[in-house]
Amino acid sequence: MSEHVDDRRGGDEDGPAAPSYADLVLDLVDRIPPGRVMTYGDVAEYLGAGGPRQVGRVMATSGGAVAWWRVVRADGRLLPGHERRALAEYSREGTPLRGEDRVDLRGARWHGPLPEGG
Repeated sequence: MSEHVDDRRGGDEDGPAAPSYADLVLDLVDRIPPGRVMTYGDVAEYLGAGGPRQVGRVMATSGGAVAWWRVVRADGRLLPGHERRALAEYSREGTPLRGEDRVDLRGARWHGPLPEGG
């Protein structure tokens, strides 16, 4: 009897599995520096795939292991229900804020890592 291989990510014995969309989103979020943010749309645009809703779905279902507070709404408002935790992280990281309920996107927005060799 052959051994069961979990191939949900499309890999086979010929090479490594292609990363899933969720893996791409989470990897990018992991690279956002402390004190900086990207919007859901920024993440999708940087990846060249999906859109803000798809990024939001990934963050809602799998984002707990990454710095989820570094991905914000397009208006900079804090994620409802998570404001206290996000504010604590923003304070710790020195993230620029506008008032008490928004990230200052002009001061905090990150445009992603530079391409390799750039």
